[in-house]
This record gives sequence, structure tokens and C-alpha cells, in this order.
Amino acid sequence: MNKEDPYGQFADVMRGAMSTHSRQAVSGLGAVLGTITASGVKLDDFKHEVQDYLVAELPGTLHLPDRELAGAISGISDVANGGTTGTGRFLLQKGEVEEAVWSLGKGLKAGDRVLAMRVNGGNDIVVLCKVVSANA
Repeated sequence: MNKEDPYGQFADVMRGAMSTHSRQAVSGLGAVLGTITASGVKLDDFKHEVQDYLVAELPGTLHLPDRELAGAISGISDVANGGTTGTGRFLLQKGEVEEAVWSLGKGLKAGDRVLAMRVNGGNDIVVLCKVVSANA
């Protein structure tokens, strides 16, 4: 760039200002790991606990495959004794549960590691899921 070119100097100043502004605008955004506490969530890259946060909820249709369950049976009437107990197998066919909701928040407890996302310009935190070690 020619030092005597005022348009080139202006372009350099604008480029630097836009770069700085863009870097500041996106810093602190994106996914981050955190830990659920007794009263909120502590993000790994933020020193304070966040008490007002959101938790993802996944509505939809739950598809269940054919499966077999074993369990106890009680209360079956027996002609001689009036009732009986025992064990049995239950064969369930595949099916769907309409309007099922998987509520992540009800399954989280203090100490759980989570993946969170900053939204609304970093003003809100949404906990997306619990994370665990692949070797656990």
C-alpha cells in the first residue's frame, strides 16, 4: 500500500476495525462443556455458575422395536387359593408412542458433565445433552 494513498489507509483502518468487531461479536458463542451443580450449571470457560439456564426437550414419536421383558406376576386369580404370584415373560410387539417427550432436565444431577450452547448473543445457555466418556 502507498502511504500517500488516503483511500488505502482508510481501507486498512476499516479492515482492522471490522476484524476487531467481528472477533468480539463471536467470542463467547458456540458449544462449551460444563458441569451441573446443585443450583445451576458451571461452564468450563466461564468462572461463575449460571443459575438461569435452559434445557433441551425433544418431542416426537418414540419407536419401540420387538422386545421381550421378564418380570414378576402377581394377583392372578387361582381357583383353589384365590391368588398366586410367579415370574413370566412378556413378548411385546414393535410399536409407537405418539407425542412422547424426552425431558433431559429431569435426568440431570449435580456432577453430570453436559454440552451447552450459548444463544441469543450469548445471553442464554441451553444444555443440549449429558456427555460421558467413550470408555465408561
